[in-house]
Amino acid sequence: MHVAAWLPASTLTRTHSRERGGEMPYPTDRERDRPWVMRTYAGHSSAAASNALYRRNLEKGQTGLSVAFDLPTQTGYDPDHELTKGEVGKVGVPVSHLGDMRQLFDGIPLDTANTSMTINSTAMWLLAMYVTVAQEQAVEAGEDPEAVLGKLSGTTQNDIIKEYLSRGTYVFPPGPSLRLITDMVAWTVQHVPKWNPINICSYHLQEVGATPVQEVAYSMCTAISVLDAVRDSGQVPPERFGAVVARISFFVNAGVRFVEEMCKMRAFGQLWEEITEQRYGITDPKQRRFRYGVQVNSLGLTEAQPENNVQRIVLEMLAVSLSRNARARAIQLPAWNEALGLPRPWDQQWALRMQQVLAYETDLLEYEDLFDGSPVVAAKVEEIVSGARAEIDRVQAMGGAVTAVESGYMKSALVSSLVERRRKVESGEDVVVGVNKFATTEPSPLQAEGAKAIESIDPAVERHAAEAVGVWRSNRDQSTVDRALGELRDAAKTETNLVAATIACVQAGATTGEWAGALREVFGEYRAPTGVAAASAAGPAGAALAKVRERVLAAGEDIGSRLRILVGKPGLDGHSNGAEQVAVRARDVGFEVVYQGIRLTPAQIVAAAVQEGVHVVGLSVLSGSHLEVVPAVVEGLRAAGADDVPVILGGIIPPADAEILLAKGVARVFTPKDYELTDIMDEIVSVVREAHGLPAR
Repeated sequence: MHVAAWLPASTLTRTHSRERGGEMPYPTDRERDRPWVMRTYAGHSSAAASNALYRRNLEKGQTGLSVAFDLPTQTGYDPDHELTKGEVGKVGVPVSHLGDMRQLFDGIPLDTANTSMTINSTAMWLLAMYVTVAQEQAVEAGEDPEAVLGKLSGTTQNDIIKEYLSRGTYVFPPGPSLRLITDMVAWTVQHVPKWNPINICSYHLQEVGATPVQEVAYSMCTAISVLDAVRDSGQVPPERFGAVVARISFFVNAGVRFVEEMCKMRAFGQLWEEITEQRYGITDPKQRRFRYGVQVNSLGLTEAQPENNVQRIVLEMLAVSLSRNARARAIQLPAWNEALGLPRPWDQQWALRMQQVLAYETDLLEYEDLFDGSPVVAAKVEEIVSGARAEIDRVQAMGGAVTAVESGYMKSALVSSLVERRRKVESGEDVVVGVNKFATTEPSPLQAEGAKAIESIDPAVERHAAEAVGVWRSNRDQSTVDRALGELRDAAKTETNLVAATIACVQAGATTGEWAGALREVFGEYRAPTGVAAASAAGPAGAALAKVRERVLAAGEDIGSRLRILVGKPGLDGHSNGAEQVAVRARDVGFEVVYQGIRLTPAQIVAAAVQEGVHVVGLSVLSGSHLEVVPAVVEGLRAAGADDVPVILGGIIPPADAEILLAKGVARVFTPKDYELTDIMDEIVSVVREAHGLPAR
């Protein structure tokens, strides 16, 4: 839900080259470090709208493009599929075929761009379209389309392990998913040598609860799994394996505990040096360099007093920029109002200016590392490194990251860590300014009456996208498409590298949904462990929790059965940590919990609610599809004769939307300001009692 861009080197501002008169966008003297690539995560509505947004951002001085794709694109569906209802263009740009990719980069020369694409299960497909557009641009410019591949620079996120643990945009089982990553790494090292084919993402691990030790350890375990798979595939000669290691990049999170976060980054670099040299025998220091980009903690931003998010963002940026020896080489910042909804262009501009002030107005880049020799920093780094080594050894002893995902070990560990983090906030042990302390506030002029505080997406976007993909299909040679998809399916049944077959599908005119559908037929689909059953509650129960337990028990006695809650994730939104925390707390206060994981249709949620005989349905939506999918659940329950089962909702829900949903029959709406989970449980008991005509207790 953020915004992004890049800028060709030839058009970058030259004002910071000082008297040397160079063409570089940063000082060339040795007294200053060069600034990092500055990005903002961007894309929404359509390829044309996103292209216009990118162009505006380029004019504001961004030096890197970070493309956000919508959930249908990320999970391999076309915009006219049943599961995409309410999701098209909401948290990113829909890209269904080559025509969309052409439009997305219209007028943006890819041979001089530095593009990061947040895409995972469909990463091969999006890279194939990107490469095809770059080659088309070369042909139009009268250049060699093969030579342009050597100029392309950027990153496909492509860390599927963290998708099973956090974001939930996986499609295929771990084995086939790792095979797709392996094929991409091998192909790009040979054909697109400046491209980072994978971005190991600890960012999302922190958002779902990872401690610094877990964040470092699980990221390194993922990197080991990928490197082992590439090495063992035989697709890259041993003498070229250093080139593989050199293209592994990382994408990390920076929280507000910025000293600890800075030490974490130094620990990352130290462990990466050890692993690449000792496990893989890489002797070239440049190939062992820990290369990472960062976005600061979006889910740590608050809905209450959101203006405080500005200083949070700046402090978190310092965590990854203060230490020269562990400085991020690319940074993208969220906007102050992302806990409220989709930021506006002005909000995104503000986030960019934060980076520019730090890089160009302060003296930060003029000094060597500020922390070398500090005993405090050295001790904290060693604490993180030693803890991470022990956790890496534990995961490797299980059989590696894939096994630790399939067994549910890593997911349960993260859910338990987030339980502990929430407990500290709820108890006041950890202070969140404006939320659990210092909550008194003046009215904010940033949210004054009549001000449009967030960006909104026209509901017509989805209809137009569905119509457009239909037109695309009708204007292509279907036999060519069918043949290309058939060859892809056949290749997937062998050990053949799948990139060439994927590019052939792109050029034939296949769609995102068709490419993913062909591989679904061969690989199947996957539902990852939720981690809820094995997660442990943290800390003492406390009087408040005991009181709610009594109310749950009493309500069950009055109704005649133990209270049951279904926690559901409708639509394609895979950010499940909120739903998981609700499920764990509901279990702790005595509810029988039904939680089936992510990506469920409203019809599936209704069917489960009726079959399980639940007393309340709790839905979690963070993607902006709430106005479509939540009323569908309410109406479905009514149609099934279960209109006495109340529906509650939690997520990023603007106040105006909450009023609409309440009018449509939703019993309660909870947003990020409602951080006390035990209080939410208490309110859910009241909702159940109301639904059964019972007096409040």
